Amino acid sequence: MTGVAIIFSASVFFSLVAVGLILRLSHKKSWYDHVGGRKIHNGYIPRLGGVGFAVVFIVIAAVISFSTRKVEYTLRFLPCLLALSITLVYGVWDDFRPLLSWHKLLLQFIASLCVIIPGYTFRRILYIDAGLLSNLGWLGYPITCLWLVGLANATNFIDGIDGLAGGLSAIIAFFFSYIFFSWAETPSAEMFCISLGGVILGFLVFNLPLPRAKIFMGDSGSQFLGFALGMLPLLEEHDSLAALPVPYAAALLAIPLFDIIAAIWRRLRDGRRLDSPDMGHIHHKLINIGFSTGKVDVILYTLQIILGVLVCVSIKLPGIYSLVVLGFAYLTATVFFAGVHFWNRKVNLRKKAESFLPIE
Repeated sequence: MTGVAIIFSASVFFSLVAVGLILRLSHKKSWYDHVGGRKIHNGYIPRLGGVGFAVVFIVIAAVISFSTRKVEYTLRFLPCLLALSITLVYGVWDDFRPLLSWHKLLLQFIASLCVIIPGYTFRRILYIDAGLLSNLGWLGYPITCLWLVGLANATNFIDGIDGLAGGLSAIIAFFFSYIFFSWAETPSAEMFCISLGGVILGFLVFNLPLPRAKIFMGDSGSQFLGFALGMLPLLEEHDSLAALPVPYAAALLAIPLFDIIAAIWRRLRDGRRLDSPDMGHIHHKLINIGFSTGKVDVILYTLQIILGVLVCVSIKLPGIYSLVVLGFAYLTATVFFAGVHFWNRKVNLRKKAESFLPIE
């Protein structure tokens, strides 16, 4: 526990320092976030906060991997550090000079290969012994690639209001650390989760809407966070509970995953490009309904905690009981997203009707 406390404290402290330095440098160099697309903020707000916490996490992750004193594990993890570095570098470039979508997808694919080639992949769909469901085999490679690329973009999509992407990511990282600590003999994976949660907390000091964020994480930070979160359930040291089956990991990340699935559906339905920005994400809908950004954060944080608790309970339970609780987690997320969708549509219909009322 002493090591966990040291890693957590170091992560928070150095993230605070790094993000603070980035904040000062951004004001000096006028590195401000652009307005438009799916962004809802006004004013000149720096956008490179993600660089600060990402660099700190990469350095601490390297220290953790080298401190295991297992040469084979360290060598196996080095390509993952390269993957995180690639994600950060192209993200910074994208913040300054937006990349074409297929360029980003190519770089995300290359970063994913750096994780997959050393063997960090999903191994199974369920815990129970059921043939294909318990042993994915070669299918684990494309599933893992789609998982990593999808989450890098999903977290980027949901990074639309102060404190949202960072807060959700911190909660998810801490739940992963609890899973590793409670049911899996993977101390290094637990350390990675604690460190990621710590660096995000250091960033959130500057990003929460109190009264408004002082700095954003930028595309570099949100895509880095998504990719790092995607790596966490893959970081097993041997075939144990740490190698989470796909549905359990996906349930824990249901909020960004449901949001990106809904975004893809909207754009296909409307005949728009998949990378075209819009104002139909879950946080946009909640704001349109009438909630403030702070209340939106609280609502989605609460949903994330509920999902995390349900996933942890489902992992602990045996057989069919595990699947029932896991199914309830998916049902909870589905009912929430569907409820917000229909509530938002009702609000839009009311606003449309009011706009046609005669002016008295």
